[in-house]
Amino acid sequence: MNTVEVKGRTVEDAVASGLEQLGVERSQVEVEILEEPTKGFLGFIGGKDALVRLTKILLPQDIAKELLQPIFKSYGITPEIIVKEEENQIKLEFTGDNLGILIGRRGDTLDALQYWINLSINKHFDDKVKLILDVEGYRKRREETLIKLAKRLSKKVKATRRKIVLEPMNPFERRIIHTALQEENNIQTFSEGDEPFRKVVIAFKR
Repeated sequence: MNTVEVKGRTVEDAVASGLEQLGVERSQVEVEILEEPTKGFLGFIGGKDALVRLTKILLPQDIAKELLQPIFKSYGITPEIIVKEEENQIKLEFTGDNLGILIGRRGDTLDALQYWINLSINKHFDDKVKLILDVEGYRKRREETLIKLAKRLSKKVKATRRKIVLEPMNPFERRIIHTALQEENNIQTFSEGDEPFRKVVIAFKR
């Protein structure tokens, strides 16, 4: 329910009742006064209550939650969603049981969901919104794994002086590899190939 029409003795009473029904704060709605209250004869005969319409201001995370519910239902899961606003992005962290299905093989399902959600959300807003989807800290663990992999492979490249081509990765994961090795002596990294099969190359730099 995103819109309610409510009556009250005063506009303030009607608004308060509407906020209670929607379960939101005053700053989260737009208020339209449909009818001002009127006093009747002698203050009570023929008087009319105020009528207001409250419309919930949908935030990106609210739309994302609505879009994700059918997905969760089809998977038979009911995760709790924790919303964190970080700098220029909004993070939705899923916690609960049997959520590995949302991650997929090396995060491919999670990345696909994130891409779809961002594509859908940004149809509703003039300013671009970035949403990050995560499952119980998976992305942080994946980042740590990739950094360790990058360091280990860079040592191998230095020892053999032969380049190593990694498996295809999404832009986020490729950036982790590039960042992890940008200060390494005698090592250079670059990406080659086309999406979604673009790969990071770790090469020796003389």
